[in-house]
Amino acid sequence: MAGSTHTVTNQAPPLTGYDVFTSDRALVEAVGRQPAGEAREEALAELSGLGRSCGSWQTQEWGAQANAHPPVLRTHDRYGHRVDEVDFHPAWHRLLGKGVSAGLTDAWSRPGGHVRRAAAFLMWTQVEAGNCCPLSMTHAAVPALRADPELAAEWEPRLTSRVYDRELRPAHLKAGVLFGMGMTEKQGGSDVRANSTAARPLAEDGTYELTGHKWFCSAPMSDGFLVLARAPGGTARAEGNGGGLTCFLVPRVLADGTRNVFLIQRLKDKLGNRSNASAEVEFAGTWARRVGAEGRGVPTIIDMVAATRLDCVLGSAGLMRQAVAQAVHHCAYREAFGAKLADQPLMRNVLADLAVESEAATTLGLRLAAACDAAAGGDERERALLRLAVPAAKYWVTKRCAPVVVEAAECLGGNGYVEESGLPRLVRESPLNSVWEGAGNVQALDVLRALGREPAALDAYLTEVGAARGADHRLDAAIRGLLTELADLAAAEGRARLLAERLALVLQGALLVRYAPPEVADAFCASRLGGDGGAAFGTLPPTLDLAAVVERARPVV
Repeated sequence: MAGSTHTVTNQAPPLTGYDVFTSDRALVEAVGRQPAGEAREEALAELSGLGRSCGSWQTQEWGAQANAHPPVLRTHDRYGHRVDEVDFHPAWHRLLGKGVSAGLTDAWSRPGGHVRRAAAFLMWTQVEAGNCCPLSMTHAAVPALRADPELAAEWEPRLTSRVYDRELRPAHLKAGVLFGMGMTEKQGGSDVRANSTAARPLAEDGTYELTGHKWFCSAPMSDGFLVLARAPGGTARAEGNGGGLTCFLVPRVLADGTRNVFLIQRLKDKLGNRSNASAEVEFAGTWARRVGAEGRGVPTIIDMVAATRLDCVLGSAGLMRQAVAQAVHHCAYREAFGAKLADQPLMRNVLADLAVESEAATTLGLRLAAACDAAAGGDERERALLRLAVPAAKYWVTKRCAPVVVEAAECLGGNGYVEESGLPRLVRESPLNSVWEGAGNVQALDVLRALGREPAALDAYLTEVGAARGADHRLDAAIRGLLTELADLAAAEGRARLLAERLALVLQGALLVRYAPPEVADAFCASRLGGDGGAAFGTLPPTLDLAAVVERARPVV
């Protein structure tokens, strides 16, 4: 009889040892919508291999370890010399090495590269989201550097390399590098035109000396950074030729092997994203190379920002998917009141509602990645679509992440509030993508700018959603309502969030009507567009085929 009271029953087994890719039907189908051919088949096979790695016990353990052992700042060595290095747990380096080798910094060199990378990024987020920050920054630096063909030719092969080299040494001696970004300053935040970091020209053409402070610098252990600083002749509010806010490349180690002046003042103590270092950095006579023209800093770096904003969408979709997978998996095994939780009508409603939100986010994120591939090939309509759809998607999908993850944790009951379940880590991570790369108001105002200044963007959007017209009456009504809203943009700033939300919802609905199974599209249109349901998750009309929606979301172990 001894020990019998400690027999463990009615607990779900760990969600491990499975293929994160093939178990995500919405993701597989989104990748499969790319043009048939060798590239698509290669992508599917490659992503399945990464999916098995993401779902393995070892990789999941590395993610937990990296989160449990945050980076530590070491400003000086034992002799008192300034070194400004960040020490990471070995699990961090193992994950970063696998992320680089999986091509998460390389979307630019092969057909369908953005879709393939987007799917991989969405999966890798489910292992440990903090690790995705340097991968995202490195990937997104490529379009910014292309403003200077000479710099791009030098750095792009290193940025897109599949070799992870953690050592701090001159970039020309490394097979692969990582990049960070520094735009935010303490007095400005998202108002980067208030930046005061100064750039003084040096004798060599295109080189400068920077003096200033960055309040947030992403991934400070990186080999290089794209930063904004003010060249002589500019003012805080007016940029002109020959001066003003300019983009610069700051290498961590100079070509002669000496350390650049890159003073890490402290690491931020963050709510989540604990494995990733975010720093305050001081420039004091820091050597930098100009990227693009003086006074064109924002236009130069805007493509980088667009890429990282899309990664915020994909990262939130990944967090939602992992939370929903954990919830469905738990409820498929856990019994209460004589039946499996997943088979009980009210819990089934909750799970189906969460699954619909997750699939809508995944489908939208992968559609935007496909637009990136098309735009890279010269498709101007797809480029115009991105201009409006990316900020709208970034606004809405990242806003939906936190409530989805919190509700999914509740599906596990008290177990979901315990660190060992992994759900608290997802909960802490869930608000971050809404803040990164411009918080909600910034995105909503950017949507307004696109609507007011770039008619091609709205035309491309309406063409995209128009492809689904006539297939669902609730979607058709939502499109008509949106057109009424868009007819009057005067004094629209106060309702910019509502416009961004409706643009995203209509686009998600149109994509699901075209591509998702009828039960998923029906549930989305009824609840998100037709108003048939409440504000909380689990209020879908019970007449829908909710069992099929939940089964579709269930990860196969």
